[in-house]
Amino acid sequence: MEKILIIEDDKKIATLLQDYLKKYNLNAHITTDFDDIMPLFNELSPHLVLLDINLPKYDGYFWCRKIREVSVCPIIFISARDGELDQVMALENGADDYITKPFSYQVVIAKVRAQLRRVYGDFANPYQEPEFHEGSLSFYPLKFTIERAGKAIELSKNEAKLLEVMWRSAPNVANRDLLYEEIWDEISFIDDNTLSVNVTRLRKKLLDLGVKDSIKSVRGYGYQWVYKEES
Repeated sequence: MEKILIIEDDKKIATLLQDYLKKYNLNAHITTDFDDIMPLFNELSPHLVLLDINLPKYDGYFWCRKIREVSVCPIIFISARDGELDQVMALENGADDYITKPFSYQVVIAKVRAQLRRVYGDFANPYQEPEFHEGSLSFYPLKFTIERAGKAIELSKNEAKLLEVMWRSAPNVANRDLLYEEIWDEISFIDDNTLSVNVTRLRKKLLDLGVKDSIKSVRGYGYQWVYKEES
């Protein structure tokens, strides 16, 4: 039975979510200590997290980043904040989906099931082997890691997906529309600046591995992976 961690300080909402999830044979646990949720997270090792933004002491963005330091389990934000910026920040901090309050419990169940299928079900890749090798460079998309010459760099979820799409597209150029669709489920509020920021961060991490000029900007179209082995 899949384990779901509910991080919601409204006890009524948290309890209703827990009861509803249990009806669908999901093992739901509620956070009660909001000073530090990581001990419970580490003990439980949940398959998925439902996370509110407005929480005591630290907000949901903070806890999303902390979880991403140790896990790639799906994280779905559930929040009364319905602004585009809030949704962008959630995705940028590592979330996989976003649901606004008030919400339909059927929608929550559908999105939870979709994420569980994607990561653990029929569509999940059961292997943890490197997906890509090129010279001394190895990329592990499931672990959000890229390695070269014995040194490993961790990538964010978006950086890993960006690299994966460009690498798969090479030697062709990955156009911006493709990158938007592959990296962000909801693209109506994503602009060129968001993509450019992710490209800049990825370039910096690659440079830390000694990989220079591997992402070529094609003006007005997209980005191209042009890796060349360097000593």
